[in-house]
Amino acid sequence: MAIALSSIVSHNILSKAWLKRSVEARISDANQEGISKIEELERYSEDTVFTLLYLTLQAGGIKSSVADHVASHIGKANGLLLLLKSIPYHASRGGVVHVPFEVASKHGLLLERGRLKPEPSEELSNAVLEIASVASAHLNKAQELISGVPKEAAPVLLHGVAVQVLLDSLERVRFNVFDPRLNRGILGVSPLWFQLKLKWYAWRGKY
Repeated sequence: MAIALSSIVSHNILSKAWLKRSVEARISDANQEGISKIEELERYSEDTVFTLLYLTLQAGGIKSSVADHVASHIGKANGLLLLLKSIPYHASRGGVVHVPFEVASKHGLLLERGRLKPEPSEELSNAVLEIASVASAHLNKAQELISGVPKEAAPVLLHGVAVQVLLDSLERVRFNVFDPRLNRGILGVSPLWFQLKLKWYAWRGKY
């Protein structure tokens, strides 16, 4: 894979700077002891998920500031929700969870150096709801810009469908990330339903 990426970068198909940005963000995240503000989560989501969407647009030769803007919002939303979904995994292994200290403090959630007990609580659900609301706002902004998105960019932006599915699944379990229903199928829904939803949005040219 490294050789393939090197070849792609050397032929100027993908930007080395954007690839580097994504890798460095993940390395930095692995070395930190907790997150202070929700803006840091948004920045991490942009540096990881959005960069991949941007590189996909770039690889397809799609040059559109509107598509880039939409990808930024979808990337942030997707990244935030995936970080929420990963909380049980990290908590059960004594790892740092992606709940900002300011959000945890606001809802009375006890974090010790970015770590929490691997169990559901009302405080955690309220914190998850707040972060999920930020993700929802990003998705709404992305959808508001749909009229200016080039047709060829729409398939890349179908990640927005996954964002909506996960938001719906979180709402269904009352934002309890420890609810086992979130791990069923794809993002809490049956694979068939997810595929049908993707095809429906793709057919309509939406995300």
